[in-house]
This record gives sequence, C-alpha cells and structure tokens, in this order.
Amino acid sequence: MPTLQIRDLPEDVYQGIAAAARAEHRSLSQQAIVELRRALGLTDAARRRERVVAALAASGRRLSASAPTPEALLREDREQR
Repeated sequence: MPTLQIRDLPEDVYQGIAAAARAEHRSLSQQAIVELRRALGLTDAARRRERVVAALAASGRRLSASAPTPEALLREDREQR
C-alpha cells in the first residue's frame, strides 16, 4: 500500500484531524484517510453496504417463504462444480 508523508502541515489542520481521530477512536492515519476519502468523494465500501441494507430494509420487500436459503444456494453451486 502506498505511503503519503505531508510536510509542513498547518497546526490547525493537525489539531482538527487529531480532535476528530480522538472523537472517532481512530489513529491519526486512519482519520486522515477517512477525511481524504470524504474530501475526494470516495466512499468506503462498508458505508455503501450499510446504505444499501438500510434502503432494502426500508423498502419493505421480503423474500417469499419458498425462497431457497443462502446455504442451499451455496451447496447447489458447489455441487455443480
């Protein structure tokens, strides 16, 4: 994974990232990555999954009782190989 070193980081930027890291129980590096992703419009896959799951839950759509279970689908897939 690439490494980024920032020289002459303004004190207010450092303090802002440090405060956010403490509030979110993250390291400075983790918080810097979160902030960079946010600034660049890149979203984290986990957050994207959370939004999709929430949208599906809110839609009220449910599988029918006759739908196969995930285990049955995996077993069927494995048996076909």
